[in-house]
Amino acid sequence: MVLFLASCSMWPFGSKKTQEGETKKTTADTKQTAKATPIQPSAEPKPGDIKVIDGIEYIYAKNRRYMDTPYEPEYIWVRKDRYSPGLFDSLRSRSPAPTKEEKEMEARIAKLEEDLKKRGVAPQMAYPPTMVYMPNSLGSPLPLPTLSFSYPSPKMKRRVIILPLEDQTNYKNEHLGELATQRLVSKLESTGTIISVDPTTLGMNGPITDPKNMKALSEIYSVQAVVSGTLSDVYTSTSKVEGKEERETSFAVSRIALNIYNTDTGVLLRTLSGRNPVYLSREKGDMSPEKAKVRAIDLAIELIAEDVLRPILTLDWYARVGSLEQQMVFLTAGRLSGLETGDVLEVYTPGHPIFDAKTQKPLGTTKGEFRGEVEVVELFGVDAASAKIKSGSQFAATDFVYLKK
Repeated sequence: MVLFLASCSMWPFGSKKTQEGETKKTTADTKQTAKATPIQPSAEPKPGDIKVIDGIEYIYAKNRRYMDTPYEPEYIWVRKDRYSPGLFDSLRSRSPAPTKEEKEMEARIAKLEEDLKKRGVAPQMAYPPTMVYMPNSLGSPLPLPTLSFSYPSPKMKRRVIILPLEDQTNYKNEHLGELATQRLVSKLESTGTIISVDPTTLGMNGPITDPKNMKALSEIYSVQAVVSGTLSDVYTSTSKVEGKEERETSFAVSRIALNIYNTDTGVLLRTLSGRNPVYLSREKGDMSPEKAKVRAIDLAIELIAEDVLRPILTLDWYARVGSLEQQMVFLTAGRLSGLETGDVLEVYTPGHPIFDAKTQKPLGTTKGEFRGEVEVVELFGVDAASAKIKSGSQFAATDFVYLKK
């Protein structure tokens, strides 16, 4: 029996078992070695590759800022402990393999991005970038939260003229320029920081951005800024997915460029442009191309909304003395502008403009002579107030009022 058992190790099946054990051990050692060996710097990294630097693991993943910010690479090395899956990674994590719909969706996005590159359209956002709250992918854009910067007289609303955006798209029959203008006005007014003034109600002759007209807007109507701009580069990609029902899915991209003028100086304060991330414009069902275009416009506005408000709100708020009646002063601002009964305002005569001695460009207008103070006692009309004189005299209808700090 002993001799029989000893001879079994020489039989073919005994040899096979030993070889299999050695093979498994070799394979396990190989896998362990491959896992522990970092990727060589000379090798071209692929999405999902991992390398170790100073004992810290990094993963080669999709750059989330690629579609939002100019000149960003498509893939970057991210610390593994700080990496979280993106939109499509999350979709994949819920199923063993991407569905047909997900594959077609990614293909459409890739095709649209490739078309944009061929046209020389670089995905970008307003520059320099600021912290914004992106809309969620399942509903309408989120309202702009409390602004992340401080500015003078925060409770007072600035008067702004937002001119109709010039439609430079291939869909002029759809009046997307008018739609984008309405969405921009609604977005900015929803922040509670501006009043959008309709220029057609002012009876101005000639272009609003003419220096003389802007000076009149500042001195007579207390309008502090004018915004003009264009809507362009609107492209869509649409296809249908076969299944239980045929559903049309669309993506769109749009670009909004804006110029912001200071009416007091007539100087261009800021030039901004914003383009929406393609993947967030996804819409399904009937009229999906039209809905995707609207969503793309909303997203582009969302990206630059705070950058539009920043230069406007840094301008000090002011209004004007509208008329006088004995000891009462009537102001061209009231409830709509943010005034409340009991507010105290300082009254100044019109100042004079200051110019840069080197460039001869206007720097702004100084406050004139201090007249005195008035206190708001009543709010009336759409946006007017009456105030009693607390101190001073010789007020005139050309004087300016500023909220006392």
